[in-house]
Amino acid sequence: MTSVSALNHIHKKGLFGNHENKNVENLLKVSEIKNILIVQIVQYKSSSVSFESINIDGLKLKNEPLSVVSNNDTRILWNGPKNWLLVSIKKDLLKNISEVLKETDFAVTDLSHSRAIIEIEGHEVREVLKKGCPFNFNELKKNQGINSIFNGITVTVDMIEDSPNKIRLFALRSFGESLYHSVTDACLEFGYKNI
Repeated sequence: MTSVSALNHIHKKGLFGNHENKNVENLLKVSEIKNILIVQIVQYKSSSVSFESINIDGLKLKNEPLSVVSNNDTRILWNGPKNWLLVSIKKDLLKNISEVLKETDFAVTDLSHSRAIIEIEGHEVREVLKKGCPFNFNELKKNQGINSIFNGITVTVDMIEDSPNKIRLFALRSFGESLYHSVTDACLEFGYKNI
């Protein structure tokens, strides 16, 4: 069975907004991230297992607000107390996670097909986010993530790079198109390239 991405019918390649007479390399880049493993990991309150000793794809779980640990293939975002969101290009990692995390101590939920992911890259990324989100993005640094709203849509923001800025916005699949339209509307002022 093949999966259909959340933005399959609306994300079209091309140049949009205020892009005339600008170097294409300096425009914002908007893309949909698809075919990726997304897993929510929650430690039960009754669990006495130390999550700090757990190793998933060479990464340790951190219980610090805003924290993201990562390597080339996998990112683990702190999502709340003893609650993490794992994102990986390694789809077979789910089997390893199930072996490492015992179901008596952790709830492991595959969210891969229930999320839309929009990636935005460029110097004006923070300005785009400020248009729809109340968070102070001047303080968000590389390898930090937050849960907030963007124009009324609940999102998780993952700051991947800060030179140039590169973020990912995660939202429920059912809100994917609305989020996409909100994000691309916010990008029009700067000009953007869909890739």
